[in-house]
Amino acid sequence: MKRLASLGLGLLMTASMTAVQADEVRIGMITTLSGGGSHLGVDVRDGFMLAMERSGRNDVRVLIQDDANRPDLARSLSNEFMQRDNVDILTGIIWSNLAMAVVPAAVRQGTFYISPNAGPSDLAGRMCHENYFNVAYQNDNLHGAMGAYMREQGFERPILLAPNYPAGTDALAGFKHLYEGEVVDEIYTQMGQTDYAAEIARIRASDADSLFFFLPGGMGISFMKQWENSGVDLPVFGAAFSFDETIIKAVGSAAIGAMNTSLWAYDLDNEANHTFVEAFREAYGRMPTLYAAQGYDTANLILSALEKAHPSDQDAFREALREADFDTVRGKFRFGPNHHPIQDIHVREVVEGDDGQPTNRLVGIAVEDIQDIYHEQCQM
Repeated sequence: MKRLASLGLGLLMTASMTAVQADEVRIGMITTLSGGGSHLGVDVRDGFMLAMERSGRNDVRVLIQDDANRPDLARSLSNEFMQRDNVDILTGIIWSNLAMAVVPAAVRQGTFYISPNAGPSDLAGRMCHENYFNVAYQNDNLHGAMGAYMREQGFERPILLAPNYPAGTDALAGFKHLYEGEVVDEIYTQMGQTDYAAEIARIRASDADSLFFFLPGGMGISFMKQWENSGVDLPVFGAAFSFDETIIKAVGSAAIGAMNTSLWAYDLDNEANHTFVEAFREAYGRMPTLYAAQGYDTANLILSALEKAHPSDQDAFREALREADFDTVRGKFRFGPNHHPIQDIHVREVVEGDDGQPTNRLVGIAVEDIQDIYHEQCQM
């Protein structure tokens, strides 16, 4: 099944499916396949397409384009998909600033947007919309769960670090909401930053007893390598975005011992997850990440809704999506009133695997049935 790994830009793939109606369903995927953080988009795409391949249906066409992590390009691609290709559904965006550039206009035009990753607070709250669903999380969730976990573990003086963009500000807000205590400092970096000497010096000079950071993709790799060489001796905590299997193998030994929160782990013990991990490794020759799991669940949510309605019947399709009638790899999943997940968030520890490389090991549950606070602002 290595052929699945060769999916490229502008791909038109017809997945083999059985439909409630014979009309073709078109899905436009806009995701990051080049540049910094591209492995996130690659994994979302590969998980999504694996579910499509396994579905056994043949009436869905998936069109895939690379946004190169550029909001202007993502906006242009979404317009092309809606106006030229007449897609029924958009999906795929990794970064919250790109989601804010695409989603509001798309859903107002009657297109469904189903997010496999980005979950900015505005889209969960004041800008929620009946055609917008998030299958991953609201940006605060994993960070808030780590705040709760660190409080329970007795850490009293954490220092926080994140990039200055919507997901970064959401991350620290979410952490503080469930930590419910004072933090030593909040440090915001630039998006795409690679040199963290000044930030590490600021952490060193503080009286913090722990570090919580959110630096997804290559930013986290750069930071952790510099952190290891700094000699600063503080326990490190974060969310899965900085500790997926790809990142920790690039970081190496510096990642060992770090704790991170995730809605998913490859060693979660449920049948759907066992099937997914085995199928993904067979298809692509690598261990799936959180992003691949989210892409897989997003596709399976769409497929479950298509069993009941075609997107052209918007009310029926919307209701079918709300039901979330599919087996998720995370075990528990339901939508809140703002179409964002209510789910358990787990704690993982980075350990040395049997092959000597860092890997994540499931520790337990940080928070059960977490729900974002922004649903109260949603007027759907």
